[in-house]
Amino acid sequence: MLRINLLPIRQLKKRAKARNQIIGSFVVFCCVLALLGFVGVIQASRISGLNQEIASKTKEKKSFDKVVKELADLETKRLDLNNKIEIINKLKTDSSLTVHILDEVAKIIDNSRMWLTTLSQNGNQLILTGFALDNQTVAQFMDELKFKSPYINEVNLTNSSLQTELGKELKAFSLACSVSAPAPAADEERKEKEDAPKKKK
Repeated sequence: MLRINLLPIRQLKKRAKARNQIIGSFVVFCCVLALLGFVGVIQASRISGLNQEIASKTKEKKSFDKVVKELADLETKRLDLNNKIEIINKLKTDSSLTVHILDEVAKIIDNSRMWLTTLSQNGNQLILTGFALDNQTVAQFMDELKFKSPYINEVNLTNSSLQTELGKELKAFSLACSVSAPAPAADEERKEKEDAPKKKK
């Protein structure tokens, strides 16, 4: 009777199966490593591209910083010029207003019944001091300043007293007036009224 020992064959099969599993695992591991390496190369390429783009944008931003600084300097110069223009215009307006006020006062004052000793203007405030023959002359002068002159808005009597000058008893007075330039339309209308009698002649 023949006896066959099958133990070596089973062991050989187990060893072959184990070897195949090890080889399969190794192949899978190598594939995973290759895939990770490929992904790593792609990510490195993307990172490199992003770094280059960042460097380019940073360089571009620096060029814009120079333009922004120039714009800020131009804006500062523009504001400075506007301030200077406003100051010049204010000086022109103030000087023109002073000339008009002197002309208005010279037209209104009654030289035969009163005279001024001081006339001073500080901004929109006008101070007049002088002498008159009586209270009525001062009151009439105040009314004409207020209602006839477009440059004088308010007139207030701040001081009134009797004083003897050159042997005569006179009324010393002091007036505080509020002055401003009239609106252009009102000024033109006034000029037309003044020129009307001249045209008729």
